[in-house]
Amino acid sequence: MDGKKRANIQAGLRVEIVLKQDQRTGKRTEGVVKDILTNSPTHPHGIKVRLADGQVGRVQAILG
Repeated sequence: MDGKKRANIQAGLRVEIVLKQDQRTGKRTEGVVKDILTNSPTHPHGIKVRLADGQVGRVQAILG
């Protein structure tokens, strides 16, 4: 599934995100979506979300 479309993402989904400080390296962090922070229907770098543990980043992959 595509992490660039807001419609594909909902609270409770397991996703891989890239944190702001990891954007250069592309290091991914796995977690469960708590809040969707991007309001627009799409974003070229991925929809910004807050994970259940409080980390914020852009969705790169939806795991399920």
